[in-house]
Amino acid sequence: MTPELTALTLAALLQVLQFFAYSAVSIRQVGMHKAAGPRDKHIQLTGTAGRLQRAMNNHFEGLILFTIAVLVVTYSDQTSAITMLCAFTYLGARILYVPAYVFALTPWRSLIWLVGLLATVIMLLAALF
Repeated sequence: MTPELTALTLAALLQVLQFFAYSAVSIRQVGMHKAAGPRDKHIQLTGTAGRLQRAMNNHFEGLILFTIAVLVVTYSDQTSAITMLCAFTYLGARILYVPAYVFALTPWRSLIWLVGLLATVIMLLAALF
């Protein structure tokens, strides 16, 4: 497995951990009955539960682009030290993003997000050039 695919696998596992954290905290906020219900009405989460939900959703969005970048460099056989560094930079940024979002660390949350995005963009550009 390439280092980039390893980073992608770890990023997917991070997504699972985020889901568990969000689920546990949101159940405490709204109760098991409401959380297990049909959700015909939107449940508005607040505080830590809401921030964990938004951080998880943000990771879904970033993970799509990162997955594309990893697949492109892997299947075009263009992995390199740069793409490996970018892959693990993305992963590190996503790990740091969760507490930065949960604890509302402004402007660090946005800067950490930008680092992850730039790492993904550099991987895509490395595949093109």
